Amino acid sequence: LGNLGTIEFAGGTVVHINSGVAALAAAIILGRRIGYGHEPMIPHNVPLVVIGAALLWFGWFGFNAGSALAADGTAVNAFVVTNTAAAAAMLTWVGMSWGFGKKPSVIGAASGAVAGLVAITPASGFVGVVPAILIGFGAGVLCYGAIELLAKLRVDDSLAVWGVHGVGGTWGALATGLFVGVG
Repeated sequence: LGNLGTIEFAGGTVVHINSGVAALAAAIILGRRIGYGHEPMIPHNVPLVVIGAALLWFGWFGFNAGSALAADGTAVNAFVVTNTAAAAAMLTWVGMSWGFGKKPSVIGAASGAVAGLVAITPASGFVGVVPAILIGFGAGVLCYGAIELLAKLRVDDSLAVWGVHGVGGTWGALATGLFVGVG
């Protein structure tokens, strides 16, 4: 196997995968909230979720583009693919919701955008726009599916950390290897 290594541009793979696995373990060990599955547990402040997602999206530009450590073409590329993947994942998540007979929601759109941000981070300095769209699409599909799977298994990951960060981070790490150097 010779030189077996990893490539990652802006970091985050270890952070996202670990936080996702830790959240899943905590959800399983601590169990469900009282009333889970019997009482509606809808988000209590949608505007704050939207503001939080918008701040994350904006800040992620600095994180990914800033990882180039220069104001150059790599930074510009990281900026563009960060936005592209987040938008692709957001649209995919909303489409998945709609396609599976659920009502699309702003909360779902925000979750999809964050999933795209998580997934593109390790690849943001190495891929072009088309791979960013594919990475975002994959994040939308896989992360939405992970959250639906946990709901079916009645695992109460109330903030969808495993679905968005764990699955999104894992997909992003794998997608970096698949698409590195592809424009």
